[in-house]
Amino acid sequence: MQLENRVAFVTGAGSGIGAAGARALAREGAIVVVTDRDRAAAGAVADAINKEGFRAEPLELDATHDVALRAAIADTAERHGRLDILHSHAGIQIEGKLEDVKVEDMDASWALNVRSHFVAAQAALGPMRARGAGSVIITSSNSGVQYDREMIAYCTTKHAVLAMTRQMAADYAPENIRFNALCPGFIDTAFNRGFEVQMGGRDKLEDYIANTLPMGRFGTVEEIADSIVFLASDRSSFMTGHALVIDGGECI
Repeated sequence: MQLENRVAFVTGAGSGIGAAGARALAREGAIVVVTDRDRAAAGAVADAINKEGFRAEPLELDATHDVALRAAIADTAERHGRLDILHSHAGIQIEGKLEDVKVEDMDASWALNVRSHFVAAQAALGPMRARGAGSVIITSSNSGVQYDREMIAYCTTKHAVLAMTRQMAADYAPENIRFNALCPGFIDTAFNRGFEVQMGGRDKLEDYIANTLPMGRFGTVEEIADSIVFLASDRSSFMTGHALVIDGGECI
């Protein structure tokens, strides 16, 4: 197992990519703290992991609540005596052009898509520094390396978090604490609702994927989970500040 006895903390892990990543980390031997603002969803993911014979702990957590987020990460490190992996994944997708997006919606996008990752990474820094190593994975998007039409809040925040991740990578590489950005493209989850609205419905989104993406299909959560394990493990030990784009060639 690549991650035997390592401790991982995952936000937004109640469904989709976050849940698949949590399962994959656990199957590689990590103890995974599965957090989500939906208590039942976090519990279901953790229960499924434990029933497979691996180790997971559920936690209800709103990643935009700074005090709760810091406390949860500190408690995880204290109880287990270490923190090796942070996957700060929770995010929000709000569609619309400049004239369509309310200021409060832009603020909500910033709070979850950027600020929560900053707070989580800051909280993880101490425990990782104490061990002299750590892997921080922050979910951006392939929208962080290109520009989507009529998605100003989403694209702005995904570009910003990518820049922040690279800055942290440069600052903490000498301490062997690695920061990398996960940049998925169209993965077939409920998170695509914003793009469905922006494009005019599910059928239009499917047409776009079939006719525009070089690979002509959605990605799967399992394909992204494999990349999460790679970034968390020693197999990426010389990689930091990288935007790992997994999008079927869309941004080519």
